[in-house]
Amino acid sequence: MSNPVQIGVFSVSDITTDPTTGQTPTERERIKASIAIAKKAEEIGLDVYAIGEHHNPPFFSSSPTTTLAYIAAQTERIQLSTATTLITTNDPVKIAEDFAMLQHLADGRVDLMLGRGNTGPVYPWFGQDIRNGINLALENYALLRRLWRETDVDWDGRFRTPLAGFTSTPRPLDDVAPFVWHGSIRSPEIAEQAAYYGDGFFHNNIFWPMSHTSQMIDLYRRRYEHYGHGAYHQAIVGLGGQFFMRPNSQDAWREFRPYFDNAPVYGHGPSMEEFTSTTPLTVGSPQQVLERTLSFTDHVGHYQRQLFLIDHAGLPLKTVLEQLDLLGGILPEMRAGFAEGRPADVPDAPTHAALVEVAGGPKDSTVYAEGDAVTGRPVEYR
Repeated sequence: MSNPVQIGVFSVSDITTDPTTGQTPTERERIKASIAIAKKAEEIGLDVYAIGEHHNPPFFSSSPTTTLAYIAAQTERIQLSTATTLITTNDPVKIAEDFAMLQHLADGRVDLMLGRGNTGPVYPWFGQDIRNGINLALENYALLRRLWRETDVDWDGRFRTPLAGFTSTPRPLDDVAPFVWHGSIRSPEIAEQAAYYGDGFFHNNIFWPMSHTSQMIDLYRRRYEHYGHGAYHQAIVGLGGQFFMRPNSQDAWREFRPYFDNAPVYGHGPSMEEFTSTTPLTVGSPQQVLERTLSFTDHVGHYQRQLFLIDHAGLPLKTVLEQLDLLGGILPEMRAGFAEGRPADVPDAPTHAALVEVAGGPKDSTVYAEGDAVTGRPVEYR
């Protein structure tokens, strides 16, 4: 059953020293921890687990589809996603193949967030130029959409070799492509792209004031309506967030402060007091986290997905699992709060089942073709 707002967690896959113990986890420990966190997320009733993509230390998640496939085999209900898949440096052909395969393995519990990432050196590692970032995102996604929706694709673009009569396999499950979220923090071109196609727009606002978030989502909503996909308030929006909770708010502040002060992403910058006052980071009691999260609709309207950054800054696995238990305790109230005052015509969060229904039901899109088992050439050319 779909929830109007999917609530979940995401990881950026950092390997960070715990400032309170001086211990740094190994890659194996962090990879195994991501599995435990995803399983715990399902256990407490969350809707989504997402993991990012990086190709450099101090991150471990260079192959998120591998991780998600492993998680799919050990879970039954939770939606699996990315945060993000690098549309700029991945080959669209490989994205099409990998996520269609993951769809089949996970029985449709798959979507993905596309983005440009935040690591500039990744571009030359994969033969690209960061100055082409926006154009790569636009062109590669145009091809990706075609690969999921068409067979015998002819393609001639700027950034990859041409395709002639190419069919990506396997075909999408039920002949329905995975739902796509376009993730961006500051690029209006990406909000425009999401609106043009009628896809979701995810604003990972964990480092930004809500005033900026409101402007970006307003742009996306206006353009979504302009392109005829629905009314302004019906656009598909997702938000990031982060928290640290303890039953007593003073304990939360005392325990989280060394992690905040030393975190690579925001340590040695603004104080925790400044950061919590200007960004969605909430440090305090479960009730404070609940109230802060539910206030997001005041800035962006009713939306479809809320993901929390959960395992960063060197937090040990034990602490992360405790945070999830606390989130599970307020989850029913959070769902009720998101539903309160929600207009009936605001779409629910997209799911594979809902997309299949809109498409008229499941279809087997397997491409059957006679050919040489070694070369793949059609029989008549042997």
